Amino acid sequence: MESFIVNQLNKLYIRFQNLENLLATPKVIQSQEKFKKLSKEYLKLSNIISYFLEWKKNNNEINVTKTLLHDREILDMVQDELKILNKKNIFLETTIRKILFPKDLNDKKNCFIEIRAATGGDESAIFVGELFKMYGRYSEYYHWNTEIIHFHESEQGGFKDIIFKISGSGVFGRLKFESGGHRVQRIPKTESQGRIHTSTCTVAVMPEIKNLQNTIIRSSDLKIDTFRSSGAGGQHVNTTDSAIRITHIPTGTVVECQDERSQHKNKAKALSILSSRIHANEMAKQNKKKSIIKKNLLGTGDRSDRNRTYNFPKNRVTDHRINLTVYCLDDILNGHLDVLIEPMIREYYSQMDLKDIML
Repeated sequence: MESFIVNQLNKLYIRFQNLENLLATPKVIQSQEKFKKLSKEYLKLSNIISYFLEWKKNNNEINVTKTLLHDREILDMVQDELKILNKKNIFLETTIRKILFPKDLNDKKNCFIEIRAATGGDESAIFVGELFKMYGRYSEYYHWNTEIIHFHESEQGGFKDIIFKISGSGVFGRLKFESGGHRVQRIPKTESQGRIHTSTCTVAVMPEIKNLQNTIIRSSDLKIDTFRSSGAGGQHVNTTDSAIRITHIPTGTVVECQDERSQHKNKAKALSILSSRIHANEMAKQNKKKSIIKKNLLGTGDRSDRNRTYNFPKNRVTDHRINLTVYCLDDILNGHLDVLIEPMIREYYSQMDLKDIML
């Protein structure tokens, strides 16, 4: 089991023992309100502590059993015993994780990803296209589905902005840390003197909100415009006003969709994105207030967030939030993102306060 989980469990065990002592003191016993409050906390901790103590005992038995592997006379018996103990260890660790960490219902949801070119002109737009391909390849590894919702192409390649949806099991839970500023450092093809340029893009990851009733959006707050689609599409393009632009007047949020030939379908998609975007903004506000995130790990998708730098000359990627640097930029752009995502998830959970876990 990871060291940060064991550290958290040891802290919980100390708290559990302190509660046990407090509940035996006359001062607490005489105060019905305090006794009830501490008893509730004690009972809440007792379940996870019992599994933790069982895990420690089982882990100790594994270590003792391993010392007998050198004895050839009982080797088969020792190996069988280790299989049983290791299987039990997996069960205990899985159970502990399920109890210990807060349940974010959004983690299981599909998500929308919006990537926008920020500073750097054409080079920024080109990198938007590369980031889109990176997430698409990552999606393929997990057998998720990727669907483009809306985009504005750049004349030099890539996109000025693009919105796409990724559908599958646990999509948002793995990609939610991607929101924020992504910076690229490299020599553009048009640079004759070989100077390294720095460009930036912004990424916003939003959970899909399927039930629009859960997000308060009044029709009176919406301004809906129709216009003719542009881009690929044959004779249909520029012949009907099927594209939709929805403006949420209270927040100034604007969403466009022209992916479908049907105005009705484009409107439904635009409303879904609008709902998800407003919900994501509310989540960002709440996260700032919570002590559960000591470091700014969950980006907002704003330019001010500087999540990551992709340095092409040195084949280097740095995540500034957790001071992580890896030298496998090519692999990452090919979709091998877990080398960055897994450490982020571990850091996220390690930053939790005792009062924030087991919610």
